[in-house]
Amino acid sequence: MNKIQLSKAEEELMDHLWKLKKAVMKDLVNAYKDPKPAVTTVATLLKRMKTKEYVDYEMEGRMRRYYPLITKTEYFSVHFKNVISKFFNNDTRQFASFFTNEIELSKEELEDLKMNIDDRLNEE
Repeated sequence: MNKIQLSKAEEELMDHLWKLKKAVMKDLVNAYKDPKPAVTTVATLLKRMKTKEYVDYEMEGRMRRYYPLITKTEYFSVHFKNVISKFFNNDTRQFASFFTNEIELSKEELEDLKMNIDDRLNEE
């Protein structure tokens, strides 16, 4: 899956759509906090996101009901891999070292991370 990354505004709209699963324009606009964006702004974002193949819609009478074509996990995974490739020379060990040393994780968070790693090692 080699998708074009979404803009910040598109990601925010996509997040609303992931939560709603399917939504008409009114639902999407109402999902925003005040001040809500204009309907035309949301329509423009949806058109761009459809072109990028992140969303599609089905017609219900004269209304379009939008739905995501990619899950939040899939989106995050693709773009996270791009970050590792771009900033860590595609070296996951280099990333893991950075993550455990530079991100201020609590002892409990590090222990949870270790448990997750141990679980993965035991699967094989």
